[in-house]
Amino acid sequence: MSLVTALTHVLPHRLLSSMARRLAWSDHPRVSRWLIDTVVRRFGVDLEEAADADPAAYPTFNAFFTRALRPGARVPDPDPAAILMPADGRISQCGPIEDGRIFQAKGRWFTAAELLGEGAAAAPYDGGLFATVYLSPRDYHRVHMPWSGRLLRTVHVPGRLFSVGPRAVAKVPRLFARNERLVCHFETDFGPMAVVMVGALLVSGVETVWSGEEIPAYGDRVTGKDYADSTVELARFDEMARFNYGSTVIVLLPPGVAALAPGLGAETPVKLGQRLATRTS
Repeated sequence: MSLVTALTHVLPHRLLSSMARRLAWSDHPRVSRWLIDTVVRRFGVDLEEAADADPAAYPTFNAFFTRALRPGARVPDPDPAAILMPADGRISQCGPIEDGRIFQAKGRWFTAAELLGEGAAAAPYDGGLFATVYLSPRDYHRVHMPWSGRLLRTVHVPGRLFSVGPRAVAKVPRLFARNERLVCHFETDFGPMAVVMVGALLVSGVETVWSGEEIPAYGDRVTGKDYADSTVELARFDEMARFNYGSTVIVLLPPGVAALAPGLGAETPVKLGQRLATRTS
C-alpha cells in the first residue's frame, strides 16, 4: 500500500472536506481565481464546452466546478432503446452483479446490499448490471438520468470519505460501500433503477434537483426520505444531481432488461449521454 493510500485511513476525512467546502464557497476574488486557475491548468479543463467560458465569470470555485455546459455540448444517444451514461468521466468497472456482489478492482468486491445500505433493496438487482463512473476534477460534474423514471425514495448512508481515484479503488477494500453516499431509487418502465452518488475526500457536497443539498450535513446513521407519493419524475437525460468536487456515480439495473454497450471496460473514457446499455426487453 502506498504512503498516500495509507494516510487516507487515518486522515480526518470530514474535517478536511469541511475545510475544502469553505474554500470552494469563498467569494474572495483572489481565493476563487487561484483555485479556478489552478484546476484549469493542472487538469486541462475544456472551458469551451462551458455555458460561460470566462473563468472570471464564476464568483466562487464551486460555481465554476458545477458549471453548466453550453447547449449541444452533450446530446443523448438518438436510439430510444439506449440507456444513457449518467456523467462524464471514466468507467471504473462495469458488468454483471453476481451473487449480489459488485466488482471494485482486482481481488476486491463489495455487495449491492452494502452499497445501498439495506438488503431488501439490493435483491431486485441480483443478476443485473452495474456501471461505476469516476468523475475527475476536469469533468462536468452534473449527473443526468440514464433512463426516465419516477423517484421513489432516497437513502443517505453515512461513512468515510476516502479518495475514489484509481489508486485508492485498487487498494481500499469495499471503498464505495464505505464512503458516505446518497442512494436514489427510481421506478421505470422496466422496473427499479438505482443511481448512487458516492462522496469522496474533499467532496464538499452532493445536491439533487428535487431537494437541494443532501451532503453535507454528514450523517451518523442511515436516513431515508420517501417520495413515493410525490410527483418527482425525470426524463431520460434530465439533470438529477451534482457533485461539488470529483467523485463517483454508480448505476444499478435489474436482470433481463439491458445489455452493456460493447467496448466498455475499466478506464474507458466516457461522456454524458453516450450509450451505457441497450434495452433488450
